[in-house]
Amino acid sequence: MKLNIYTWLMGVCLFLSATPLLAQDRSISGRVVGVNDNAPLPGVSILVKGTSTGTTTDANGSYKLNAPANAVLVFSFVGYSPKEIIVGNQSVVDVSLELDNRQLNEVVVVGYGTVKKSDLTGSLASVKSKEINAFPATNVLQALSGRAPGVQVTQNTGAPGGNVSVRIRGTNSVQGSNEPLYVVDGFPTSGSNPTILNNSDIESIEILKDASATAIYGSRGANGVVLITTKQGKAGKTQVDYEGSYSIQTLRKKLDLMNAKEYATFYNMQATNDGVAPYFTQAQIDGFGEGYDWQNLIFRKAPMQTHNLTVSGGNEKTRYSIGGSIFGQQGIIIGSDYNRYSLRANVTTDVSKKFNLSYGATLTNINTSRQNNGGGNRGGSMISAAISAPPTLTPYNDDGSYRVLATSYPFISNVITNPLNYVNEQTDEVRANRVLANVAMTFKPFEGLAIKISGGIENSDDRTDAYTTTNFINSQGSASVSTAQGRSLLSENTISYNKSVGKHSLSAVAGFTYQDFLNTSLGASGVGFLSNVTETANLGSANTPGIPSTSYSFATLLSYLGRVNYSYNNKYLATVSFRADGSSRYSEGNKWGYFPSAALAWRVSEEEFLKNVPFISDLKVRASWGQTGSQAISPYATLNNLSAGKTVFDDALYNTFAPGTRLPGNLKWETTEQADFGIDAAFQNNRYRLSVDYYIKNTRDLLNTVQLPIGFGFTSTIQNVGQIQNKGLEIALDARVIDKAFKWDLGGNISFNRNKVIKLYNGADILGGTVGVTLINDNANLLREGQPMSVFFGYLKDGYTDLGKEKYKDLNGDGIINQLDKTIIGNPNPDFIYGLNSTMSYKGLELTLFLQGTQGNDLLNVSSINNTLDYGFGLNMPREVLYNHWSPTNPNAKYPVISRSNSYNYSDRLVEDGSYLRLRNIQLAYSLPLQQWRVNWMRTAQVYVSGQNLLTFTKYSWWDPETNSQGGANSIGQGIDHYSYPTSKAVTFGVRVGF
Repeated sequence: MKLNIYTWLMGVCLFLSATPLLAQDRSISGRVVGVNDNAPLPGVSILVKGTSTGTTTDANGSYKLNAPANAVLVFSFVGYSPKEIIVGNQSVVDVSLELDNRQLNEVVVVGYGTVKKSDLTGSLASVKSKEINAFPATNVLQALSGRAPGVQVTQNTGAPGGNVSVRIRGTNSVQGSNEPLYVVDGFPTSGSNPTILNNSDIESIEILKDASATAIYGSRGANGVVLITTKQGKAGKTQVDYEGSYSIQTLRKKLDLMNAKEYATFYNMQATNDGVAPYFTQAQIDGFGEGYDWQNLIFRKAPMQTHNLTVSGGNEKTRYSIGGSIFGQQGIIIGSDYNRYSLRANVTTDVSKKFNLSYGATLTNINTSRQNNGGGNRGGSMISAAISAPPTLTPYNDDGSYRVLATSYPFISNVITNPLNYVNEQTDEVRANRVLANVAMTFKPFEGLAIKISGGIENSDDRTDAYTTTNFINSQGSASVSTAQGRSLLSENTISYNKSVGKHSLSAVAGFTYQDFLNTSLGASGVGFLSNVTETANLGSANTPGIPSTSYSFATLLSYLGRVNYSYNNKYLATVSFRADGSSRYSEGNKWGYFPSAALAWRVSEEEFLKNVPFISDLKVRASWGQTGSQAISPYATLNNLSAGKTVFDDALYNTFAPGTRLPGNLKWETTEQADFGIDAAFQNNRYRLSVDYYIKNTRDLLNTVQLPIGFGFTSTIQNVGQIQNKGLEIALDARVIDKAFKWDLGGNISFNRNKVIKLYNGADILGGTVGVTLINDNANLLREGQPMSVFFGYLKDGYTDLGKEKYKDLNGDGIINQLDKTIIGNPNPDFIYGLNSTMSYKGLELTLFLQGTQGNDLLNVSSINNTLDYGFGLNMPREVLYNHWSPTNPNAKYPVISRSNSYNYSDRLVEDGSYLRLRNIQLAYSLPLQQWRVNWMRTAQVYVSGQNLLTFTKYSWWDPETNSQGGANSIGQGIDHYSYPTSKAVTFGVRVGF
């Protein structure tokens, strides 16, 4: 018994003495970096879970602490998702933290300042660098398509370097530009598209949508404002980042055209119906087979490549970011390409604690080769010819010369041109240089107050050389050279103040700006050359020189601005802004415009009755009102301009100046008044985020050209003629669906906009856009009171006559088909636009899918007129025309009887559903595990493969639904497809590395 007690006591003593050894802390060390760039993160909090033991990382991201073997370390850092790590038997624990873009403390750029996202009172959408650089693009604006609610991006043409149209919350102006104002690093650019920029150079793009956000830009804010911020340097070790990609582009789809045997059968059928002898014998038809595919002649597989190199770094006093990029794209049409070379530098230095200097500049050289590809009639342009050329013929004669299509058959179009003429014998090259430079000095005399003086210059210098050789059919050789120069100087001077006292927070900015705009141009030409050697290098050698032309315009804008933001207890937010703009473009007495705005926001989630609701992370309601403007007229529009001319007295020729044909008017600003009501909400620790906006925009005093009565002396004038309204709903939802080792982020947005013309001059319609082919020539679009902008206006198809000719509805019942029977036949404005982005990741693998689309918009297929209805000119056509045309046994066919005697009106036959859903980008990326491989000389390395436009779901019959042949900044000819350069699809291979 005594022995057992002794043994038990000895066991207890041994256990008690061993327990401190088992629970003894061990030394844990490691390094914390950001997962995206592998850069060290100083100040990261590391806490032993369930205790108060912890530490923070130093400037190199390193840490060291003591913790039990079974401890769980919690790593947390502002702006990054927290992470928990079980120590186990590890003595070194390295950690990579992911950015948490859902944090409400995210800072976004607004006009003349920045603000926390949680403190926003206006409507703003933000697109970050990862999304902007998701796929190669010639224009950074393509990255906005489907990314931001309320923003519609339309690629007018698929040509390399082709124009892009952007509409924010609909169309506001008839004569003025409908493009938003683009502000690059604080410089309001004068161009409609920021082609100077490379995607990889951009840190973020903010889209200001409501008047509260845009009124600070006054007379240029009516169409919204796009703020583009390029990458800035950060203190720390020098970092080098490189991204390169190589893409193969192909035609998205080919048109299903008739082969040679079907073509010959078709035109024999036309001959029979028109009572003439057949063009081809049966033996010829049987021998044709498939024939030649002319689409293969001009379309090709085309490469595209990008190379971007950025060096950034600095210390606590001076930070820098320097980048260079090369973008090269060959078009899928032979002879078209786009090459851009860019250099960018941003440098900021703190001269002292109170004085700061910053400098930024972007230099870009752009070289574009264009082809005569769009528009045309009966084979009179490259694309038209490639579709229309007979498959029974080949491009070359037996002797190797170009085949002359216009004389190949007696029944063929006399303007159809062998596409080889455009490919080999015609050039159209644009060489452009762009400079955008800013310098700023900031003085902070005491805490909270900053005085900023900045200046900048935007300069453009373009030269276009076009040459048609003597080998082009019926050409003597023709050359033209034109140059265009633009320069804008900017001076901005602002003072800002920020102060917080207790529950009150105030920030204010005030200042004045000056900007001028100088544009000049020069053009010269010549016809008739003995040799093609000099091309455009010697216009003086032309037999017939053209008359040179020049132009000059100069305009100035002087502005005063101010804004105040107030916050009480982080719950009640208010913003008031005002801008006064004085423009040289307007009449005396109307040169100044005044643009106020106000906004209120209530963070309901900060109220006591919601603070303890666990699933609500944030809830804010917003309301705003304001006025913005549009200058909408060119310089000198309000002056009585003189026009130069020539006249003969006796036998001598004299120069003259005489009043122009446009009567100067007393004009005032177009003004857009907008009200916005919004809700921003976040749930379950910001895992789900919702933003909803409803807006109403009314634009009054619309400017447009008005025709004057005959005999008045002037033919037209510009007047303030009417009013347009846009109203709509925008919804954006982001969610982290799965947040474990496997992560899934899902984001989507949808926007509804309803546009209506409220008032026009004397209630009269305004015509715009044209259907310009021989068979049908009419105005395509219409502005009419009570209708959406740019609706299609034509006749309604009413079946066929007994002979298979097309009939039209007699809407007024007078027995005559004329202009009085025209009506609304379509609407190019979509019912809604949408985008969906999905990102799934597991360890180093990441799969991204981005879908974008429109619904409810119509397209006017002008291309189909020649190639589905124009039966008398030997043009090739889609196969379905042969197999689905009118006959006594098929009276309800899609197409009329095959006869050259058919006549047509502009009707709803030409209007098609332009809705589409497109897989804009799919990317599979793999980040190499550099830490596991102990590769210390490289921060990050990622390889990826992606596809652009691989799938498109649409009912549109032609090449591509994303087109707008007559689109532009101020065009009301919308939704028209006239042999547009088709959009390509591409597969891309790329690498992203950081050192």
